[in-house]
Amino acid sequence: MVPWLGPDDPFPPVERALGAASGAPGLLAASADLLPSRLIDAYRRGIFPWYSDGQPVLWWSPDPRMILRTGEFKVSPSLRKTLKRVLRDDTWEIRVDHDFASVMRACALTPRHGQRGTWITADVVEAYTSLHRTGDAHSIETWHEGRRVGGLYGVSFGRMFFGESMFAEVTDASKIALSALVAHLRRHEIEMIDCQQNTSHLASLGGREIARKAFVAHVRASVDAPSIPWRFDKTVLTDVVTRAT
Repeated sequence: MVPWLGPDDPFPPVERALGAASGAPGLLAASADLLPSRLIDAYRRGIFPWYSDGQPVLWWSPDPRMILRTGEFKVSPSLRKTLKRVLRDDTWEIRVDHDFASVMRACALTPRHGQRGTWITADVVEAYTSLHRTGDAHSIETWHEGRRVGGLYGVSFGRMFFGESMFAEVTDASKIALSALVAHLRRHEIEMIDCQQNTSHLASLGGREIARKAFVAHVRASVDAPSIPWRFDKTVLTDVVTRAT
């Protein structure tokens, strides 16, 4: 039975999430609220919300967990060529936290294979924007000729980044943003990006699954570390372009 959380109820241990034999492996709890304080507590425990419009807020902690180790990020020859072009062409920019809410709304409008609609509702945008205002959520944005053409957003505590969603309006625009994020995290010796769910797209970029126990242990050891600065531009891509893969 999945517990219903009242406003003051704590999350149950992640080990109580539904197992692989259930119809919803990884489902841990449900609630009516998506308060910023609840979100912060969830991420620090290795838990994230994911639900459809009209459903209660559903909280998840799957086992295994999809992650991307920054040292294992894969850059294909075609992406490397694109990144080199971005570096030398002044019409391309990477902007950080320029328009966080708009990035979320763009992610919400992006079609997803096998998904109808989006979980990024107006309430979700409001909740994560609250985290952005306190410096706990960030957007990495790809701009071309003065127009935002792709990007991603996620949550960051200490030495841990929790990726949420990406979008691209032109080819490779989200991969350019992800490449910049990976390079920035490497510079600050951050080893892991949480990717939540396994997808072939993430796997092609170097993502892989690890046991929930190992993931939660890493999160607990990372989230209380000093926060890193969140100011960088496209020049960080040099690290990705020159790094051997």
